[in-house]
Amino acid sequence: MKRRHGCFVRCIKVALSLTYLGLILRQIVTEALRSGTSSYINGARAPFCTQQQKQLFMSLRIYNTLSRAVANFTPLEPGHVRMYVCGMTVYDFCHVGHARSNVAFDVVQRWLKASGYKVTHIRNITDIDDKIIKRAVENKESIRALTDRMIDAMHQDFDALGIARPTAEPRATGFVPQMLSMIGTLEEKGLAYRTPQGDVNYAVRKFPGYGKLSGKSLDELHAGERVAVLDGKEDPLDFVLWKSAKPTEPSDVKWASNFGEGRPGWHIECSAMACQMLGNSFDIHGGGADLQFPHHENEIAQSEGATGQQFAQFWMHNGFINVDNEKMSKSLGNFFTIRDVLKAFDAETVRFFLVRSHYRTPLNYSDVHLNDARGGLKRLYTALQAVPPAEVQIDWANPFAARFKAAMDEDFGTPEAVAVLFDLAGEVNRSQSKELSGLLKSLGAILGVLQADPTTHLQAGAGLDEAAIQAHIQARADAKAAKNFAEADRIRKLLLEQGVVLKDSAAGTTWEAAQ
Repeated sequence: MKRRHGCFVRCIKVALSLTYLGLILRQIVTEALRSGTSSYINGARAPFCTQQQKQLFMSLRIYNTLSRAVANFTPLEPGHVRMYVCGMTVYDFCHVGHARSNVAFDVVQRWLKASGYKVTHIRNITDIDDKIIKRAVENKESIRALTDRMIDAMHQDFDALGIARPTAEPRATGFVPQMLSMIGTLEEKGLAYRTPQGDVNYAVRKFPGYGKLSGKSLDELHAGERVAVLDGKEDPLDFVLWKSAKPTEPSDVKWASNFGEGRPGWHIECSAMACQMLGNSFDIHGGGADLQFPHHENEIAQSEGATGQQFAQFWMHNGFINVDNEKMSKSLGNFFTIRDVLKAFDAETVRFFLVRSHYRTPLNYSDVHLNDARGGLKRLYTALQAVPPAEVQIDWANPFAARFKAAMDEDFGTPEAVAVLFDLAGEVNRSQSKELSGLLKSLGAILGVLQADPTTHLQAGAGLDEAAIQAHIQARADAKAAKNFAEADRIRKLLLEQGVVLKDSAAGTTWEAAQ
C-alpha cells in the first residue's frame, strides 16, 4: 500500500512539473513571437508582433458591465480598437470626480497602445444642455462663449494631469443633423412618438432589450420611476429625444426640424456622435458608473433601435470618488475642482492617487490619501534619482515587466501594476542597475507617471529658491568643518522649516522638498 501511495505521489509531481514546464514554454514562445513587433509608450513605437500573432496571443480581459463578467477582449476590427467615452457637460470647472473618469480611460487607451493596438478614442463634449442654458443666462453671455471658455479650462486641467487628447472631441452642437436623422428613423420604426407639447419621446416598452445594461426589468425600473405622466409621456419610463423650443430660451439653442423648432435631448447626442464617428457597432463604450442608468441604457435603446446592430461590445464604468462615503458631485455640493486641488498638490501626485486604485472601485478623497500618494511617488522618484535610468525598450520577459503586463491584462489592474513599480524601485536601489531604472521609468510611462526629471520633482514645493538653499548648505558645511555642530544643526532645522530636507552622503549634501 505504501509503495502504491509513493508511486501515485511521484506521478502527481511529474504531472505538475510538466504542466508548469508547459506554461513556461508557452510564455517563452509568446514573448519570442512578440520580439519583433510594435508597442507604444507615450506615442513611441517599441517592438511587438505581427497582426495575426498579436491576436492569437493577446490576453487582455475586461469587465463588461453588459454581461457583468470579465471576458476576453478581441476588437471587431483586428488590430484596431474603437472606443467612445462620455465626456463633459461644459458649464462649470471640472472636479476630481471628472478627473477620476478621464484618467481611468486615459490609462485604458495607453495600455491598448502599449499592447500594439491602433486606438481611435472619441470623447464627446456636451455643449447644449439645460444647465448650460441656465448658466449662460445667469452670466449674461452666449452659449458659445460659455462653452468655449469651459472647454479651454477643461483642457488646461486635463493637460496638467497628463490626460492625452482623444483622437477626436466632437461637440454635440455639430451633430444635430445626425441626431434628427436618427430620431426620424426611430419614429419610422414605431419607437418614437410626438407629444401634444411638441416634444418627441422614445417609447421604452417597444424596445425589447431595455434594461439589459442595468440588469433590471421594465417593471423594476417602473417601480423606481417617480416622474408623473403630465408631460405628454405615454409611460413614465419614456424619455425625450427632441425638446420643443420655449419662448424664454435664447435663440442660439433652437434648431429648425421636421418636428418643429427645438433642440436635442441629452441621450440622443451620444448615440448620434458615436455612430457617426465609430460606426453603428464598436468595441468599448466608457463612462462613470452614474451614467450606466439611464444614460447608457437609453443610448443602447436609441442606437440599437435605429440600426438593428449591437451598439458597443464592451461597456466599462469607473467607480465614484467619495467624500465622507458620499459620491462627489456638484448636485451634492461636496466637490473639489481640479484646479483647486492642484493649488495644494502637484498634478502628478493627483494622477498617482487616482491610478493606484482600480478604476471600478470607489475611491475615498482626502488630503491624507493624497499625502500618502505623494509620499509613494517620492519613493519611486528617489530610486530614479539615485540610479539614472538608461533608455530601454520594455522586455516583457523580464519578471517585473511580466508581472506588470499580467496585472494590466486583467481588467487594467493598476493596483498590482503600481505594486510592481515599488518592487522594481526596491530592486533598483539594491542592484544600482541603470537598465532596471530605465524599465521603471518605461513602465511608469504606461500609467502616465515618472516622466519628470527626478531632482526637479523631488525639489518642487520648497519654500526657498535654489540659490538660497545652496547658500545655506555651504554655510552648514563650513560650520561642520569648524566643528560647530550646533550651528550646522540650526541650519538644517531652519531649512526644514522652509520645506527643505537635507540628505548627506559620501558624494556630498543634496536636498529635496519636504512632503
